[in-house]
Amino acid sequence: MMRAWTLPLLFVLCGSVVATGLIVTGNPGAGTTLLPLFVLLAGVHSPLVFPRSIGALEAQRRSAVDDRPVVFWRSGCKYCLRLRIRLGRSARQLHWVDIWRDPAGAAAVRAANNGNETVPTVVVAGRPHVNPDPDWVREQLSPPA
Repeated sequence: MMRAWTLPLLFVLCGSVVATGLIVTGNPGAGTTLLPLFVLLAGVHSPLVFPRSIGALEAQRRSAVDDRPVVFWRSGCKYCLRLRIRLGRSARQLHWVDIWRDPAGAAAVRAANNGNETVPTVVVAGRPHVNPDPDWVREQLSPPA
């Protein structure tokens, strides 16, 4: 669990150090402007931006029932963030599995990607798709015509 928060904590820590340094050297305006920017970066790269993660086994069970895709992701991944932002509200319809919190999820991703933990990996109808286009993922949510 701590692994998912490492990058956001580093952003806050570095932002605090830089802001403090700027304030101490007589540039309080830049320091107070930079700190919120680092906090925003921390928030964007944190697990808070993503819908609540569930375990891989639970996600696969739910997907079998409702035919919704399963997204394997990890915090700090710019491609996962891109997918999440571009999906907008549609992201809540997917089953999200944080591979840093769920060993079974990490194993599923490694099995689908020749031993690599490449994310986002989206599983649709039992077939994995690595870093798919967000528009394609959104199409998988709509019922067939």
